[in-house]
Amino acid sequence: MTQPRKGTALITGASTGIGAIYADRLAKRGHDLILVARNRQRLASLARRLSNESGRKVETVEADLTSPAGLRRVEQLVGTNGDISVLVNNAGVGASAPLIESDIDKMEDMIRLNVSALTRLTYAAVPGFVARRHGTIINIASIVAIAPELLNGVYGGSKAFVLAFTQSLVHELAGKGIRVQAVLPGATATEFWDVAGTPVHQLPAEIVMSADDLVDAALAGLDLGEVVTIPALADKSEWDRHESARLAMTNRLSSAIPAPRYNLHTHVNA
Repeated sequence: MTQPRKGTALITGASTGIGAIYADRLAKRGHDLILVARNRQRLASLARRLSNESGRKVETVEADLTSPAGLRRVEQLVGTNGDISVLVNNAGVGASAPLIESDIDKMEDMIRLNVSALTRLTYAAVPGFVARRHGTIINIASIVAIAPELLNGVYGGSKAFVLAFTQSLVHELAGKGIRVQAVLPGATATEFWDVAGTPVHQLPAEIVMSADDLVDAALAGLDLGEVVTIPALADKSEWDRHESARLAMTNRLSSAIPAPRYNLHTHVNA
């Protein structure tokens, strides 16, 4: 049964892996698609397949989001196309090597893609979503957002930004008809690991989720109204307790005077 049309979903990093599966699933849910990625041939092949299988309109945009010109082109499209109802900020890159073994230029490129591009595309989308009082933003973060010790610290920091940015957007856009979700995948069977420097076959099989299962779980979380979806976490109450503890501290984080344990008069100088 054909789903009724639900506007256009723009997906970054859409030519393979998680992005390509989001494209497939969202087309089946009734969305036309705009697929953004660097690889023209992969984009064209995916677009043909999805268009044939779903009957949906599928456009492609070849763009490198670490390039100012490429990012500006996609920003302009997001900001001016009033039919876009879903933005999936999936494009990203990771690293597994420690800081002292990493190339700082590659780390800066990671920040440019994982943080700056995601932020600019979100800012391009939000005014139209607010005006139409409708829209969904899906930000692909990572479990390293809350467990930065697991992989490269710059990667963890970039995904912690995605999580915090999402939570802030939920707060700022409350009551405006906009859904915002952060998805925190664990190890997922995609090309990500080859690029990051640790091929996926080197990981324990019991911790690696298929990309299909990851996206299906993430969309189920979206349907459930979750702000943060961790597909591998069996007991949601663990996350709820984590968030409750964080929020309970909020009103105690700023004060005119230091906490008593920092009272310099109680310390004896050497």
